[in-house]
Amino acid sequence: MNVDVEMGLRLLLSFCIGTAIGLEREYRSKAAGLRTMIMICLGSTIFTELSMVLGGDTPDRIASTLVTGVGFLGAGVIFKDGMTITGITTATTIWISAALGMAVGAGEYFIAVVSSVVVLIVLTALEKIQTVIERWHQSRSYKLTIAPRGDFEKHLEDHLKKLDLGFKKKRDLKEVSQFVLVYDVFGKEKKLDHFNTWLKDDDRVKSYDY
Repeated sequence: MNVDVEMGLRLLLSFCIGTAIGLEREYRSKAAGLRTMIMICLGSTIFTELSMVLGGDTPDRIASTLVTGVGFLGAGVIFKDGMTITGITTATTIWISAALGMAVGAGEYFIAVVSSVVVLIVLTALEKIQTVIERWHQSRSYKLTIAPRGDFEKHLEDHLKKLDLGFKKKRDLKEVSQFVLVYDVFGKEKKLDHFNTWLKDDDRVKSYDY
């Protein structure tokens, strides 16, 4: 058994990077947390090391398959929740963690360390900026199930104008004895919340989601 100190240090660095990213994901209770990120980062480093050792004239042979493999892994954490899609940030975090692990395995320490810092900044500091932006402007796609409509659409659009919310009608469907309306509504978060309250209080609205 040959003891390779540098390889051991690479694995340790990969573990530290995976831990740093994983702690942030675990703190926010995401689907892929601490152990997942460590395994992804560490596994990518090991595969890259093996690819360089066993690859011969094609040292990228094993490492290149990581892109496809990690893509399938990331797809598993993306879900459709009502009219919204969640998990995209977690999927891209899995993808970048694998890339960082590959950088460590290839001996590109500067790229790995600096990129890790940038990733943590994006996941922490920029989320606060995103929250502020969302308070000032959000876009939601509403699916409304209503009783025989009458003048409901006009009443709905008048109320949206009253709240100073922008809107665009996307679809108009009929399902048995009820109608389904799909609207894109955009504006300040507080006004959108007022719109939600109005929908809950209107007896003609059987259900809604966004």
